[in-house]
Amino acid sequence: MELKGEQISLVELAAVALGGEAVHVSSIARPRILAARKLIEEIVARDVVTYGVNTGFGKLSDVRIPHAELHQLQLNLIRSHACGIGNPLSEGEVRAMMLLRANVLALGMSGLRCEVVELLCEMLNRGVHPVVPEKGSPALCGELS
Repeated sequence: MELKGEQISLVELAAVALGGEAVHVSSIARPRILAARKLIEEIVARDVVTYGVNTGFGKLSDVRIPHAELHQLQLNLIRSHACGIGNPLSEGEVRAMMLLRANVLALGMSGLRCEVVELLCEMLNRGVHPVVPEKGSPALCGELS
């Protein structure tokens, strides 16, 4: 399956999540992902105040993060949401979430590195998936836990 950031049918979702169909990032999506990443890099280089890039989150959105601490900001964001409780979701459920997340990221609106989407695809293709508790980080629908 080619991920373009377009709608995925239930049949396509099941083919990957349950059937192990291979996935890859479309050549159409790659330039969008790269362009969004370039924009983030330009924002950081120009030191333009941008929510979540060089500011805190939520109630801390008015707190400016110094350039030297931006890497730590992103690491702390992942760590703060990397927890959950409850029984683990099934392999199929986790694979479906990974596919849907990779497909949304293929839209090229997030500013992440292309390697992130490619890694999600490679994990799906190799049958690697994390243990995801059924109850996760509420602000992000559990996708980081």
